[in-house]
Amino acid sequence: MAENNRAVLKLKEKFASSIIDVVEFRGEVTVTVKKDSIIDVLMFLKQSLQYNLLTDLTAVDYLGKKEDRFMMVYQLYSIPNKDCVRIKTPVSEVDCSIPTATQVWRTANWLERETYDLFGIIFEKHPDLRRILMTDDWVGHPLRKDYPLQGPDREPYKGRLS
Repeated sequence: MAENNRAVLKLKEKFASSIIDVVEFRGEVTVTVKKDSIIDVLMFLKQSLQYNLLTDLTAVDYLGKKEDRFMMVYQLYSIPNKDCVRIKTPVSEVDCSIPTATQVWRTANWLERETYDLFGIIFEKHPDLRRILMTDDWVGHPLRKDYPLQGPDREPYKGRLS
């Protein structure tokens, strides 16, 4: 079914060498692309295929499960076509950075700041990359799978306080 999706067909035509995988599950289409093509792919989806709304942007930590530790995830919606597509791209722990999508959608600003804060992924050329949820002096990135459950330098949780 994903092979019949207009966006997938157009992406395969224009970015054949950049597409790593296409998966459809329960009616949702996910296209995984190479990191060095992510901005071109996002720009094409917005400008040529009318995926004009970035509904979410986040990351997944695959610590020890995949060659590239992180996966960036962009959830896009086309208001005119009433269609959504998920774009993913792998990010390695060694080069834990990716170009900012703020050049495509200004709303990516806040979502990238959140992802930076919680996962530690650097968004190259971001206009204001700083913590948004944790305090400036916070150590580490709480959604990384190797982050201590109780937080840095914290006593283990002892149960409900009375």
